[in-house]
Amino acid sequence: MKVVLFCGGLGMRLREYSESIPKPMVPIGYRPILWHVMKYYAHYGHNEFILCLGSKSDVIKDYFLNYNECVSNDFTLSSGGSQINLFSSDIHDWKITFVDTGTTATVGQRLRAVRRLLEGEEVFLANYADGLSNLPLPSLVDYFHQSQATAAFVCVKPPQSWHAVDMDGEGRVQSVQAINEADVWMNGGYFVLRREIFDYMEEGDELVCEPFQRLIALGKLCAYRYDGFWGCMDTFKEKQRLDDMYAAGEAHWEVWRNAPPVVPALSPAAGRRFKLAQPG
Repeated sequence: MKVVLFCGGLGMRLREYSESIPKPMVPIGYRPILWHVMKYYAHYGHNEFILCLGSKSDVIKDYFLNYNECVSNDFTLSSGGSQINLFSSDIHDWKITFVDTGTTATVGQRLRAVRRLLEGEEVFLANYADGLSNLPLPSLVDYFHQSQATAAFVCVKPPQSWHAVDMDGEGRVQSVQAINEADVWMNGGYFVLRREIFDYMEEGDELVCEPFQRLIALGKLCAYRYDGFWGCMDTFKEKQRLDDMYAAGEAHWEVWRNAPPVVPALSPAAGRRFKLAQPG
């Protein structure tokens, strides 16, 4: 299935980075968070991506046009630096389509802008470009097919630092508790959508607002509850948490870590000196 990723946000709550790069390009370890999201989907066999670009789209394009495999793969350097033999490859089988969907467009508008690229796709995947999880994706897809819904998305527990408040009609508080302990769930992204979703969308609609309300009225929207790891990068504090997890070797979203290395047989790109080789 094709994967639509919404990469056009301004990232205003990450001003430390958004002044120079778009939020999807904010790094975690050696790679931007967008790469981590794409690597997750590719691990499950979904390696055809449509990037809905907006703010600072040139930065994202330039990153992939000048992608350096050596940054996150083992390799052997020889011949005084003129020969590089890679032991594995990240993106050899990825197909990425870059689409400028506007600087100020909503997620719904961005999705409508790539509708033509989803011709023939009965079902496709979609996500924001700043959320990470170890969600077992095949389970979500199976759940979606069994539900026969038009759309499904993952719902997760809100961050622990928030608090849920229950009060009566006069404002007297009945209870206060950590929101992750309350029966409150939030949209965690990771959408599975039938192409008929476009029949419920109008110009200017936001995906999770008007279209989802129409689907709710028809009983065609489902949510998949997931209480495993999920993390987003809306603020600097959330980025720091992901950085700390990565540095400690506890990047739970890296579901590909236990998979065997990929060593495809392919020719290096024009002008590149990279070659792929079996380790050992």
